[in-house]
Amino acid sequence: MELKEKLVSSFLAFENTGKLDLDSSVHAIRLKAIQNFEKEGFPTKKDEEWKYTNLNPLLKHDFSLFPATDKSVEFKNVEKYLINEIESYKLIFIDGVFSSFLSDTTHDECDVCVLSSALTRPKYKMIIDNYFNKIAEENNSLAELNTAFAKEGAFINIPKNTIVPKPIQIVNFSTGSENEVILQPRNLVIVGENSHVQIIERHQNLSKNTTLTNSVTEIFVHKRAIVDYYKIQDDTRGSSLIDSTFVSQKQQSVATVNTYSFGGKITRNNLEFHHEGEHITSNLNGISILDKKQHVDNHTLVNHQFPNCESHELYKGIYADKSTGVFNGKVIVQQAAQKTNAFQQNNNILIDTGASINAKPQLEIFADDVKCSHGCTIGQLDEDALFYMRSRGIPKKEAKALLLFAFGNDVVEKIKIPQLKSKITKLIAKNLGVNLGFEL
Repeated sequence: MELKEKLVSSFLAFENTGKLDLDSSVHAIRLKAIQNFEKEGFPTKKDEEWKYTNLNPLLKHDFSLFPATDKSVEFKNVEKYLINEIESYKLIFIDGVFSSFLSDTTHDECDVCVLSSALTRPKYKMIIDNYFNKIAEENNSLAELNTAFAKEGAFINIPKNTIVPKPIQIVNFSTGSENEVILQPRNLVIVGENSHVQIIERHQNLSKNTTLTNSVTEIFVHKRAIVDYYKIQDDTRGSSLIDSTFVSQKQQSVATVNTYSFGGKITRNNLEFHHEGEHITSNLNGISILDKKQHVDNHTLVNHQFPNCESHELYKGIYADKSTGVFNGKVIVQQAAQKTNAFQQNNNILIDTGASINAKPQLEIFADDVKCSHGCTIGQLDEDALFYMRSRGIPKKEAKALLLFAFGNDVVEKIKIPQLKSKITKLIAKNLGVNLGFEL
């Protein structure tokens, strides 16, 4: 049985055995989503938006849809994947199931808890009705698939005038209890007026088994709110990730999503920002460091619909061996969005002749009074700079690493959590194959 048919046929069993409210509005949303997925199926390279990313090798696996959850995980087994140098709230999921033992949640000043509770408790009904699946794009079959099976993930609700006192870590672990498994976490983040939150998200396979994670996150940023969201993607070579993140911003809000892609087999990042007011700022930053036959596809969209807004986009890629990068960044400036300032830049270095990058920066401008620019560069290391450093006694390997560090430094400098900045710096050094003995 093909994976699509297996998923569709398993939907009824999922609803009947998942302790779900079949009379709720969420049930109707799930039902519509699985019908849409059945109609659309998985995207193929014939779709323009998936021209450079082929999912067919993944779809040949016989994925388990409901992994066993009896495999215990101790803190010492996952400690290295967390940012332990800071106090933080933690939402830890093991094979798609919330781990209260490893997590640290709260309902004091804000709600940092699990989506399954929000979907089933009457006290959250109004919030779910107003926010759940409101910006996860229709006609995105993979987001529809996630919606159909949405049950567990992070639920973060920040009331107005609240500064969350410590960062929130969302980590999804796969234990390898199944040889091949598909996981579908769903996150809902609501940040009220004048509030501020920092969130760190990671997906991590603890085994060498094959995993496919199809994740969806909806983020609602209200008036004058600030959201800093960090995605760490450093998984095993048997793991693939399809990450769809949708951001809705109200007036005078600031939302930043930073993506660090170092590991995994196939990674696809769908990132969309939708403006719902004036004087909004959207920041999209990312760095990819790949080797072997790794593949990372960064697909971004910023939809400017109101005047006096800004978006700043900076993605950098370092590609070795036979790795492949894709950058497709689209900025749309609607006719009403006068005085828009939109900047988009994508810079890439190909270390080996077998590496490749497919870059497609796009601007669609329907307004007259705007400042919009985009640029893309693809090149190799500066041989003169490398020669200069080697002439000063720096070994070739370390000299190349220093130049690559410098290339990606402006993305790293945008990290606002010092301990996370140190973690990302060490991950960059590891993926460049050196120990430089200093931090950027």
